[in-house]
Amino acid sequence: MKGSFVTAAPSTVRPADPASVADESTVDASARSPAPRGSPIAFRNIVKRYDALTAVDDLTLDIAAGEFVSFLGPSGSGKTTTLLIVAGFVIPDRGTITLAGDDITRRPPYRRNIGMVYQNYALFPHMSVARNIAFPLRMRGVPRADIARLVARALALVRLEGLDERLPNQLSGGQQQRVALARALVFEPPLLLMDEPLGALDKKLREELCVEIKRIQREIRSTVIYVTHDQHEAMTMSDRIVVMRGGRVEQIGSPGELYERPRTRFVADFLGASNFLEAKVTVAGEPALLCTPHGLAMRVAGVAHTTVGDPVTVAIRPERIRIDAHRTGAGEWHAARVVDSAYCGETQRFQVALDVGDTLIAVRPNVGEALIAPGSRVSVTWMPADAWIIPEPAAP
Repeated sequence: MKGSFVTAAPSTVRPADPASVADESTVDASARSPAPRGSPIAFRNIVKRYDALTAVDDLTLDIAAGEFVSFLGPSGSGKTTTLLIVAGFVIPDRGTITLAGDDITRRPPYRRNIGMVYQNYALFPHMSVARNIAFPLRMRGVPRADIARLVARALALVRLEGLDERLPNQLSGGQQQRVALARALVFEPPLLLMDEPLGALDKKLREELCVEIKRIQREIRSTVIYVTHDQHEAMTMSDRIVVMRGGRVEQIGSPGELYERPRTRFVADFLGASNFLEAKVTVAGEPALLCTPHGLAMRVAGVAHTTVGDPVTVAIRPERIRIDAHRTGAGEWHAARVVDSAYCGETQRFQVALDVGDTLIAVRPNVGEALIAPGSRVSVTWMPADAWIIPEPAAP
């Protein structure tokens, strides 16, 4: 493999489509097809083992054409191995992968016609930006005149017009990553793989490129599999997120579904911060009444299939907890003391110890209110709908 893409065999080369290289400004908007250019991909019971280690354990998943799906998880969760299996660099021990209905499980990488972008850019240092982007087109035998138009379009797509003659070492890190992205997209692959592509960049640039990558993906309507351990990247760009742990899928869903109603403690803790409270159901119903061992009583909405006496784990996001230094602990408000407080720029973060004995983390937006000092008396509350029962315990 050369560069940040997977090449196609000569037998799979497509001639340039004149419509695809035409000046888009001359195309009537009503004539443009809204259909995705990417292809659907399906995983069926994929297993990959390395001696006693199971890197991917029975993965079954369907990704629709034009969908942006992120594989999210800590190191060793199996997400990168899954990506390498799709790219053809790792052969699974069991299972099949189909791309647009075509079985590619054991097809060599150079015959998959898949685009790939890595964290380290993998640009040819002796080639200009334009020649880097043109490389996969030349390997596919695309005519020179078409190459010039396709490269110009790719440069415009990643907003690097005018930089076509620069060498990679004359570009910033963010610009180099844009070149790598343009090179992976210029031949219009049915699937684009991205392996931690923003990991080497600073926080501000990562956030900017998240927006740009999603803009580009929406514009070209490609299918994308994105691997990251950064929850912000996954939440910002993805249509769906696959949360992995120890080679297995913990949960699949939209960013909102995973954040608002995670099914396991691991997912709740990995996607953002959560407060976890062990409790028992004292009154079943809607809302249910729960009580912790310390005696904290709370109402929880949306509780199904619970009976009185059931032990449960309750999760509450810190930003859903309201904190007030002027209220008394009465009714739905619980008396507490600030153990620690921190100024975090956009937010203020507090650790509070409830008088009954439970400890919580609360976060509130920084809207100019003074930071509440440790030792201060406060009251905290949350809505019943903002607390939920974790349906299943975390996997061991």
